[in-house]
Amino acid sequence: MSLSIRPVEARDNAAITRIYAHAVRHGTASFETEPPDEAEMARRQAALAAGGYPFLVAALAGTVAGYAYAGPYRARPAYRFTVEDSIYVTPQAQRGGIGRALLERLLDDAQARGFRQMIAVIGDSAQTPSIALHRACAFRLIGTFEAVGFKFDRWLDSVLMQRALGPGGATVP
Repeated sequence: MSLSIRPVEARDNAAITRIYAHAVRHGTASFETEPPDEAEMARRQAALAAGGYPFLVAALAGTVAGYAYAGPYRARPAYRFTVEDSIYVTPQAQRGGIGRALLERLLDDAQARGFRQMIAVIGDSAQTPSIALHRACAFRLIGTFEAVGFKFDRWLDSVLMQRALGPGGATVP
């Protein structure tokens, strides 16, 4: 497997849009119900870049097979050292180590940028592979919001997990 993890580039937008569209249409990792188009995805990428957040792609034999980014956990200034992660992998490449490679690099990049906490908001408590991935990367379970989303004619939970980055909350930034 020739896997490379690198910062996102403009040329990746079409692949990222396709990967996310599939997740929106067929999965519960995202609570969006209509996939955004390429222009909206480019706008989101630009906003993350402007905010100094890491955004990575995983290329398998030169083809984008997944992506991950850290974005603001909440908009208020006191949350500025806390990020929320998002990871999406093409269906055919899932459970092949790409998600873990992306998350491990994302953790390093977020810490290097001075962030102190990473939050995982996992859509649906049935997303056991995502929960296991985060647990394997030292996230701890914080709790579950029950039945807070409604998609595919059923109620969905949100699982919250957290991991300190660097000294976390032990020292001031």
